[in-house]
Amino acid sequence: MLILLAAGSSSRMGRPKQLLEIEGKPLVRRAAETALASICDSVVVVVGAEPASIRAALEGLDVEVVENPEWKQGMGTSIHAGVAQAHGRDADGIILALADQPLVTTGILNNLITTARAGGRPIVASQYAGTVGVPAYFAREFFPQLLALKPGEGCKGLILTQAEKTIGLPCPEAEADIDTPEDFQRISEQLIGSDG
Repeated sequence: MLILLAAGSSSRMGRPKQLLEIEGKPLVRRAAETALASICDSVVVVVGAEPASIRAALEGLDVEVVENPEWKQGMGTSIHAGVAQAHGRDADGIILALADQPLVTTGILNNLITTARAGGRPIVASQYAGTVGVPAYFAREFFPQLLALKPGEGCKGLILTQAEKTIGLPCPEAEADIDTPEDFQRISEQLIGSDG
């Protein structure tokens, strides 16, 4: 299962970044389509701010939308909402991914899963900019720790404390996340340029 975190209010952007369009598609739809094309058996999108607009942007896609009423308290609450869905489904593992990393490809997501299966470690995390983060794979044994994250916490701290159980995959594409209008402009131009 892949859990796509798309609940934030995009305060630095000034408008919902999940709905910003690159090549005619909202970011959240691009991310969901990338996830659906992967070898993950299902995709859950966690929404918070602007849920109706994000549901509309996902129209026609085979994803499950989960609303996180506590999204204002931080990313940890969205991780809780997504992992709770996986927990109830007997998923053997999950990928946590963000809606605002448009350079992340289906191949990158597949590599996380195949590396986890072959490598025998329960966490496979993306390495970029001298650190680790999402997209990241967590085996079911780590669901309790993910559910125990504080509301304002992401999963990076958990990955860093479990270094001996983690495989790091170089993923410079994950460094390109969209937080500001300048980020959006730069990454949009990069994507359009790469298609030409």
